Amino acid sequence: MDRFGLIGDPIKTSGSPALFRAAYSDKVQADGTPYGYDLIEGSDFESSYSRFLSDYKAINVTAPFKEKAYARVLALAAEGKGLISGPVAKIGATNLLVKTGNGIEAHNSDFTGIIVAVAEAYYPGITREFLKEYGDRFFIKIHQFFRACLDRTFTREPQALVVGCGGAGRAAAVAAAEMGFATVLMNRTPEKAQAIADELPEYGFIVDPLTDFKEAVKECDLVIYTLPAALDEIRELSADDYAGRDSGHGKVILEANYKNPSFGEEERIKMISADATYIEGKKWLLSQALTGYSLMTGIEPDLSAMENAQK
Repeated sequence: MDRFGLIGDPIKTSGSPALFRAAYSDKVQADGTPYGYDLIEGSDFESSYSRFLSDYKAINVTAPFKEKAYARVLALAAEGKGLISGPVAKIGATNLLVKTGNGIEAHNSDFTGIIVAVAEAYYPGITREFLKEYGDRFFIKIHQFFRACLDRTFTREPQALVVGCGGAGRAAAVAAAEMGFATVLMNRTPEKAQAIADELPEYGFIVDPLTDFKEAVKECDLVIYTLPAALDEIRELSADDYAGRDSGHGKVILEANYKNPSFGEEERIKMISADATYIEGKKWLLSQALTGYSLMTGIEPDLSAMENAQK
């Protein structure tokens, strides 16, 4: 029997257990046992990591352990016992560890979840279609499809604005760039945004001050908002600011915060009038879970059951 779970501190309010159980509620493992998902809460990373090594096939990793888990797999990779993809290495953090025949793989479902959520906004139904056709690695095909269709989706180089440069913001910046967006970074502390731009010169990130937020929103196609609190400038945005540039599609606004969203009802009404698409935080969470659980188990999750679990 394979075991799965989540490590971090605190994790009592995590939405992952309910989504995981919904994803595999009608499935059993090869030995007939159901899929379980354990919460391994504690401030001692070494203790939690040791439990993963001894007892678990795969675990999700949340704060404050994402960087520590990444460092551990990075050390294993140097010995030929760990695997880290290019994007995960550029993010410098992992929220998913999976044991394989070639060692421990480090993944980042913040990254893959953003790609799936944004692609779904531009191509409604693509998630369900590709999940059915390609199974547990569907998100790779979605990424490839989106890149291949850039010239048909946009009439000029698409631009993204990432607001907030913490862990989720860094994953968002890498995801936007990997999808083909010219990406602007904004943060309350500009030095943090500039540090990311300096560390990843291959992406050509532009750093702008938060005082330019309104103008930056107007000039972009995609906004990924990862700050934990709302900027006052959000309420100053008009419907025209949410309108598309020349892609035939209004802007896509993706928000990380699924507990206390910064874009309220008034802002969403403006988006609707501008034909913009708002991706609420829980949809990003769903996309993270969908891609992450596929990697954890190698089995296609039940998307409909996961959607129902969020209602």
